[in-house]
Amino acid sequence: MMPEPTPSVEPDLLLGTAMWGWTTPKDMAFQLLDDWYRRGFRTVDMATNYPIDKVPGHFRLAEQILAEWIKANGVNDLEVMMKIGSVNNLRTQEHVLTESFILMMLDEYKWMFGSNLGTLMVHWDNRDDATAVEETLVGLDFARKAGLRTGLSGIRHPEIYHALNARFGFDFSIQIKHNPLYSDFEHYALFHGARRFIAYGINAGGLKLRQEDNSLKSCLQARGGNPAATPEILQKLEAIVAKGNENTHRPKLVAMHQLGLIFAYYQPGMAGIITGPSSPAQLTAAVDFYQMLPQADYADIYGELKKLQPK
Repeated sequence: MMPEPTPSVEPDLLLGTAMWGWTTPKDMAFQLLDDWYRRGFRTVDMATNYPIDKVPGHFRLAEQILAEWIKANGVNDLEVMMKIGSVNNLRTQEHVLTESFILMMLDEYKWMFGSNLGTLMVHWDNRDDATAVEETLVGLDFARKAGLRTGLSGIRHPEIYHALNARFGFDFSIQIKHNPLYSDFEHYALFHGARRFIAYGINAGGLKLRQEDNSLKSCLQARGGNPAATPEILQKLEAIVAKGNENTHRPKLVAMHQLGLIFAYYQPGMAGIITGPSSPAQLTAAVDFYQMLPQADYADIYGELKKLQPK
């Protein structure tokens, strides 16, 4: 069992933006940023291909919304984690990660976000060519020399990055899909042993704990999920929640985002958790539960959720 979390090691909370300009319009994104900033949070996760709605005209729309909010409010102390490489928002595998492309993106995002740019991260790399990956790392080295942190997300062959990193010595942040139904944590086993991982997709694509909520026009459907395939797993989650709620010494669990937060919070090596609220009420619920976690013990829930992971 993981040691009880303490303030010095608990994962940071990041604001997710994948739905901005899609199911989350600009005015709502502005409200979320206002509330996020007011509550003292600063890290925002972003990618070139957000929103992921397969509408070509929306390519890079989310970053434009963020840049507009930054300019309107004169903010200079965000920590924007920027993922680059995708060349469209059609959810295809097309990408560019050459040295020259990375340098171009570095200059562009330094201009767009200024001092708010904190991390430059490789996004969706399916290549098995070590020579090409090495060129990518040469480009990332310029970002590091510019004072940015570096990271990886959606890497099909992490062993190539790990071998090459013996030369470069990057202290990568690594974003992984990580929720009670599926986790990429073991895929990056070569990078274990450091607090470097950042969980995304903690709500399992918008899954709701109540089956009737999954049949509505929900985020689950927007992301391509199949509500008809969820009853069996929901029964297992409901059983875990019912058993866990017998403990009267902590707040009761009522929502999927709480299970996702618990599952990421207790995972060893986790440095951050991305939450993607679509309304101020959802943001408040996520932040309040996250801030309560250091005072409550949900290790038993984490243990039961671990048992749901595919073998």
